[in-house]
Amino acid sequence: MVVFINGKFVPEAEAMVPLNDRGFLLGDGLFETVRVAHGRPFRLAQHLERLARGAEFLKIAPPYSPKELHQFAEQLIGENDFADAVLRLTLTRGAGMRGYGIERAGMPTLAMTVHPLPAPNAREPLQWSLVTSSFRIPAGDALAAFKTTSKILNVLARAEANDRGADEALLLNTNGEVTETAGGNLFWVYQDTICTVPTGCGALPGITRSVVLEICQALGLTTDKCIIKLEQLRQAEGIFVTQSAWGLVPVVSFDGETVAPSPLVGRIAGAYHEMLLRE
Repeated sequence: MVVFINGKFVPEAEAMVPLNDRGFLLGDGLFETVRVAHGRPFRLAQHLERLARGAEFLKIAPPYSPKELHQFAEQLIGENDFADAVLRLTLTRGAGMRGYGIERAGMPTLAMTVHPLPAPNAREPLQWSLVTSSFRIPAGDALAAFKTTSKILNVLARAEANDRGADEALLLNTNGEVTETAGGNLFWVYQDTICTVPTGCGALPGITRSVVLEICQALGLTTDKCIIKLEQLRQAEGIFVTQSAWGLVPVVSFDGETVAPSPLVGRIAGAYHEMLLRE
């Protein structure tokens, strides 16, 4: 596999960052995960815009412009010749002195990798079991607006879910409100309304989340962004997760209870697939 790091395209085995890179030492950085469909990065501009906002918030000066990153991404996809894949962009503050201070950090590190996605299996469509995690997201955390590389809470929540025989973990915030899953945004159906969590309570403003809301508007479906507790979520008439890599993933069980499928989820998923083909 060919990767991109700090302006160069090199074989994966030759790509290295120094031991004192702050992304490695402290999780001091950002990342974006972008779906590649038919050789084209889907909604890359929106991902780069969020990356730029996050870099400004963290006071990291990106070494390349969004236009340059777009060109590098397309070249990397072409170098690897993957039609359906996931592109990951990672930006760290770069190498620096020991400690938390950012005053003497060097040039930022910018890396990109691309990973092939397995072909979909029509006989076994992707669907997940979901369990509530014991880990909690801080309510009102400003960092929740960005994909920082400090994701140990999500890692532990996913591991906890897997240990319990589930595919994904549902995260609550410190107020006991539903926020998101370990790796995506949460949607549910209630009385023909497509609902999701407002971003202010700890949920990431996901790119696929925004695409789904866009699709719902185009389909004439009612949407609502509302705070919800576990007891209310259990009354949902359908639940699904959105993320860049897999798009829409229906939830078939929640904390051990079966979740009835909603035909609205299928309509939205179909429209999303058509959008991937079109864009």
